[in-house]
Amino acid sequence: MSLKDNAATSQLLALLEARYAMRVLWALRDGHAQTFRLLQDSVGGITPNTMNTRLKELREAGFVQHGSDGYVLTPWGADLLKRLAELQAFAAKWTAHQAKKKAIPIP
Repeated sequence: MSLKDNAATSQLLALLEARYAMRVLWALRDGHAQTFRLLQDSVGGITPNTMNTRLKELREAGFVQHGSDGYVLTPWGADLLKRLAELQAFAAKWTAHQAKKKAIPIP
């Protein structure tokens, strides 16, 4: 992986690691537009100020857009969640493996 690729990955991960960023994206996964209030309720526990900040960052990154009906994922946002679903499947396998390792006593 090149230095440029590493920088791009680091930049994306920094955006996604921001508090509530993934929860905002996840709340929009069904493709239905959500108003600010509905999205805030869907995310849960997020202040209006933090919600505004996350939405601004996700819009600037090209993952979320605001239309007449509310906030929705862009094609980039939908593609990102599709790729993250692969990570979710891997994580499930990994946690099952970890649980098995803990259940098997080591002689």
